[in-house]
Order: sequence, then C-alpha cells, then structure tokens
Amino acid sequence: MSINNPYQTYKNNTTVTASPGELTLMLYDGCIKFVNHAKKAIENKNIGDKNLYIQKSQNIIQELMVTLKMEYPISKNMMSLYDYINRRLIEANIRSDVSILEEVEELVTEFRDTWKQVIQLNRQKKYASNDGQA
Repeated sequence: MSINNPYQTYKNNTTVTASPGELTLMLYDGCIKFVNHAKKAIENKNIGDKNLYIQKSQNIIQELMVTLKMEYPISKNMMSLYDYINRRLIEANIRSDVSILEEVEELVTEFRDTWKQVIQLNRQKKYASNDGQA
C-alpha cells in the first residue's frame, strides 16, 4: 500500500485543472524559481546545479516559445524577447554570471506580472458579463 504525498497530489491536481493562462503563469513562476536556484548555485560554486537550473529555465522559455500563437502580432515580439532571454541564459551558463541571471529574472518577472494582470482582467470581464444572467 502506497502513501500519497498530499502536497504532490495538490500540485498535480492544480496543474491538471489549470487553464492555459494559469499554466503560462506557472511556467513564468517556475522559470523565476530556477533562475534563483542557478544564482545560488553560482554563488556556491556548484557548477553542476548551475547548469541544471539554467537548462530548466531554458526549457521553460523554449516551451513558452512553442506555445505562442504566431497569428497575433504581439507573438512575434514575444518570440524575439524569449529568444533574447534564451541567449542570455546560455551566456549566463557559459560565464557563470549572476548579473545576467538577474536581468533574465527581471524580464521574466515583468512578463509574469503582466500576464497575471491579464488573467485578472479576463476574470473580471467574465464575472461582470455573467452578473446579468443569474
């Protein structure tokens, strides 16, 4: 008989039931988390962990690139920005440069905060339009 980890069950359910917008938010949060782990690894001179966490950040950025809907003009701009972030992550990995990771963290945090506002505005519009239907 296996004992389930309640936190892991919650985390799995959160991911499975999340909307596409919430999943994007989770990707941004994950990227920020891994960038912070990479910064700590550089400070601790742990090259293996630095590489691992920067690669995890790159994987998230690449996932964000793949999920862009290129029929929207903003997507072309986002693609360029994601490509820039990806190149900076490569450079940070090669140079073990915390300042580059801080730049990446700042950009991704800005994207995450903007995305969070978009989700909140969409929820407000959805609930405002449903008020008259009750």
